[in-house]
Amino acid sequence: MILDLFKKRAKTCMETEILEQSEISQTILDSYLTKDCDINIEIPKDITRIILVASGSSYHCARYAADLFGSIAKIEAHAVYSSEFLLEETIAHDEKILYIFITQSGETTDTNSALEKAKTFGVKTLCITNKENSTIWNASDYRIACHAGEEKSIAATKSFISQLLCSTLLVLKFAQQKNIDIYDYILDLKTVPNFINQTFNLQPKIKQLAKFISKYKNIVITADGKSYALAKEASLKIKETSYIQTTSSILGEFMHGHVAILNNKGSVLIYILNDNLTYTAIKNINKIKESYNPPICLIGNRSNQVKSTYNVNIECDKPIVKTFCIAVIIQLLALETALKLHRNVDKPHGLNKVVK
Repeated sequence: MILDLFKKRAKTCMETEILEQSEISQTILDSYLTKDCDINIEIPKDITRIILVASGSSYHCARYAADLFGSIAKIEAHAVYSSEFLLEETIAHDEKILYIFITQSGETTDTNSALEKAKTFGVKTLCITNKENSTIWNASDYRIACHAGEEKSIAATKSFISQLLCSTLLVLKFAQQKNIDIYDYILDLKTVPNFINQTFNLQPKIKQLAKFISKYKNIVITADGKSYALAKEASLKIKETSYIQTTSSILGEFMHGHVAILNNKGSVLIYILNDNLTYTAIKNINKIKESYNPPICLIGNRSNQVKSTYNVNIECDKPIVKTFCIAVIIQLLALETALKLHRNVDKPHGLNKVVK
């Protein structure tokens, strides 16, 4: 089995931590789901607006969660970078607003400072962190532990997946509180560990794609809707492990001027999707192909309507589950690209990590 061979090969912390994600996902589900499909997370009542604050990969999780809050729990939500939040002179504050802070270590300086600032306005706060009894844990009104264990590699992998899963469960808890039927979502989430294991079997195909893109100096990663958070995460992962210039963009916005970067013949376009391609997306990608003819790689779905150079797809028809599969694919892609370029994936030059 490919997974067993991959485990035998694993030498870096990043590889090892990627491979732990199925087990961690199961631990999270066992911790927060009851036998009656209730979600064992404490949340405040009568919340009508949510603001998520985070940095780095945690921000990408926040961005994804904000979209889920709107589509599933029907609660207005948006994400903001911790550093940007600190620059605001005032913030929205009333008893129906909840601020959610996401940090792997619980000791991220700008995120902790953002929580301190929010507390001065008397708002309700909730943290999602991998470290109980950390600074942010002790300062928050409500808390969710990620149960990912110590993460040694600089690049967030298992902490990102655990944040995604905890955030999704939090969204479903708010929906449940509003008497929205979430039973099918719960059933879908229970399949996440198995689908993550299936994703590991794509490693040979991912390795081929990594060999291909490692030759390029400019990588454009684009997506629409909820997938945009994954595009941002993919851009960060490749950038911080391989030092390749990557940019991420919403596909529709990319067509407004940004697309000119594809005049650089050393460019490759990666499109990420966790659902079927829309008519507009197909139209835009084909226009890009016609005008610039870059190599195009599709991650997450197949399409006969787009001529792609590479395609990496996991057979899963549930978008909420496919999100986790795509997250693992981009982690493996970043890993294999960096290894191809002989980078130190655990300790990228100039980067440090808070591990508590």
